[in-house]
Amino acid sequence: FSTSTYNTMWAVAQKELDILLQTESQEFLQPQKDCTKVFKMLATAYIKYVQSFRNLETAHDQLIHQQKRALIQQVLDGVIGRILEIKKEMVRLENSECQYMDDILMDLKLLPEDLEIPIPRYFIKENLEVLRQREKALDEILLDAGLQEEKHVKAMTVEEAVRVIQTAERARQGRCRAAFMKQIYLKDKMQTKPEGQMGPSPDDAAIFIQKVWRGYIQRKETEKMREEEMILLGMSRPPGSEAVSSLQMHAGKANALQSEVQETWEKVSFKEKPNEAERLSIRNKLQDQIGQWCLECRHIRGKFPDYPMEKAGGSKAILSEKTPEQVVEELAAKKEMEKQDQKGKNEKEEKEKLKEKKPQKTGKKEEDEGWKMAPSNFLSILEEGSKQYKAVWQNRDEGLDFLQDHDPELIKEEMREEVEEEIRVQVDELMEQKLENLRLAVDGEISGNQKQGGKSKKNSEKPHQRNRKRGHRNPMMSLAHRSIDSLYKELAEEGLLIKAQAVHLSSYIGKYGCVRTILPRTGQPVPSLADVRQLTALYGILPLGSQMVHKMAPLVKSMLFTGPAGVGKKMLVHAICTETGANLFNLSPSNIAGKFPDKDALQMMFHMVLKVAKQLQPSVVWIGETEKAFSKAVPKAEEEMSSKHLGKMLPHFLKAVRATDRVLLVGTTTRPFDASLKRLCQVYQKIILIPRPDYLSRFGKYFSQALWKHFILHNGGAITNLLNINCLAQVSDGFTPGHIVEVVQTVLSKLRLLQMCRKPLRTVEFVTSLARHKPVYNEEETFQVTFS
Repeated sequence: FSTSTYNTMWAVAQKELDILLQTESQEFLQPQKDCTKVFKMLATAYIKYVQSFRNLETAHDQLIHQQKRALIQQVLDGVIGRILEIKKEMVRLENSECQYMDDILMDLKLLPEDLEIPIPRYFIKENLEVLRQREKALDEILLDAGLQEEKHVKAMTVEEAVRVIQTAERARQGRCRAAFMKQIYLKDKMQTKPEGQMGPSPDDAAIFIQKVWRGYIQRKETEKMREEEMILLGMSRPPGSEAVSSLQMHAGKANALQSEVQETWEKVSFKEKPNEAERLSIRNKLQDQIGQWCLECRHIRGKFPDYPMEKAGGSKAILSEKTPEQVVEELAAKKEMEKQDQKGKNEKEEKEKLKEKKPQKTGKKEEDEGWKMAPSNFLSILEEGSKQYKAVWQNRDEGLDFLQDHDPELIKEEMREEVEEEIRVQVDELMEQKLENLRLAVDGEISGNQKQGGKSKKNSEKPHQRNRKRGHRNPMMSLAHRSIDSLYKELAEEGLLIKAQAVHLSSYIGKYGCVRTILPRTGQPVPSLADVRQLTALYGILPLGSQMVHKMAPLVKSMLFTGPAGVGKKMLVHAICTETGANLFNLSPSNIAGKFPDKDALQMMFHMVLKVAKQLQPSVVWIGETEKAFSKAVPKAEEEMSSKHLGKMLPHFLKAVRATDRVLLVGTTTRPFDASLKRLCQVYQKIILIPRPDYLSRFGKYFSQALWKHFILHNGGAITNLLNINCLAQVSDGFTPGHIVEVVQTVLSKLRLLQMCRKPLRTVEFVTSLARHKPVYNEEETFQVTFS
């Protein structure tokens, strides 16, 4: 596609966002009492935001112009945050993580696949070099510690090479001699044939050959007609759709070239700054304005004023469009407000305690008023992005801009604010010193800022001295002198920092439930595998990938994947790390057993993990078999695993994680009913049940991404008429994707793959291997649904 195509895609997405913003300003701000109407409004907005999200992400990835991509990325973060806010409202309204939106999709003429959350590719591209260096450093640490085998090709000696060549040459000579002896044998057989024996007549031989040839031609034509009929009905793919290797190679080369151009423009474009002449003019202008303000204040008050402190904004208060009298009054008011802050805090705490004692009255008022959308942190970002698009890019003529490089004038306007802020800080230091000299020379006084500064230094030293005298111990003090590299190396050597497997979220195969609208409203809806994939993207990947989204969106610090063994819980944990480039810390009870015997050592380990995870964010802390940390009664054989201490420290660990820290706690369990429900729910904010795959996810006749078909093709197999996928999907009801993977890998051995050209795959081979596995019964899944 050309650049104009993606510009048009961007324009369409911006137009849809403008319509959405206008709709929200009219409908969402008004109280609503009808819950059905509210849910329809929220679901419609959610679906439309997802559609705009997909278009903006594609345009951002394909466009080369760096200034366009910067604006689109700003709008993308706003759209992601707004999607998370609407999702939170839908969950609060429905009391469920999964919602039925099939009716709204039908009204909008969309498919359930249109709800798929795309993963922005700039999550990885922006930090690609840093991630490569970190991966290389981790590999070196693991190799030195003996936790990873070195991948190298063993060099062949000269003797071994000669032996291989001799073997191959002897085999070639043997084949040639066998062919030569075969020719001699046939000649001798023809010569020893009796003279009286005669073969069929030429007419009979011609008739026999015609019969065989016509049968062969007819069978080929029948097979061709059958294939064309299946393609026409949409039950099989055209033969040309599979042979796209050359096209994929060209697309890969184009993407590589495009990324190189994007990186080039990114390095060049943001180096444009105002030159020295412009800097000098800005500095002189600031000095003149500040000097004029000082003279006017002395003329009004009879003495020079105190220079504004950095906390009050410095010279920003002076440069605002206000009179000197107003500026002096504001500075005096700010000083009085600082004195009253401590009294105000105590009053607020008392009011909050009184509010907590009377929760019933507020609840009645909210019920009378009805539902109202909570204030958003991202609507202002979307509105600002829309204004910039209309002002700069909507009517811009780019007919002659073939290179799509940066615009120097736009960059200077963007960098001017940063340059002015840098110069303002320098001018503040200079003018404050000049004002102090004038005060001493003319008025003979010392500014109040220096008096307060001297007192604050003395007071700031007292707490540290008191702590040292008392011998105050802080667990983090012992880690303060250590570098992040040393802590990183120690965690990797202990096996707590592991290397995440390269698994993408799209590899987690599963379809939306096709019968969920037929069996509705009987209780909590059971999510399908596609719903699990969507929730993982919303709560795990999108907040970790963007700093602004994680800081301003509804905060999710922890999530729990629960389900039977083999449904892909660990795969989702690795997918979160792969899509965001996050570090993976394995704090499972089985992994920390014996390494940290007492409570103090375990607490020190948590501080190390938290420090490294915050410094090298994003990070994922994974706790497998998390039910052991919250178990009601730990068996004697597992007492040494420090599971009880682990469960008690997790709440404190989460309290130390702030909104600016992209750290996510992820737990996995197959037996949640063995844990204390109250303690488990206090730690994990989101509990996601992963069910067994349904029929639509297992059967792959009409979909390319289905479990049986995908795993067979991925392991080198071939789908033929002798292999009934429908039968396998019916028989495998109750089995997990892990069972299906084991069955396919068992059947498709190396020997079986070599025999496949003359012996196609049959259904019986997979059914026989599947019968050796134990399925997941309905009672177990129903129990986990009740728990979640």
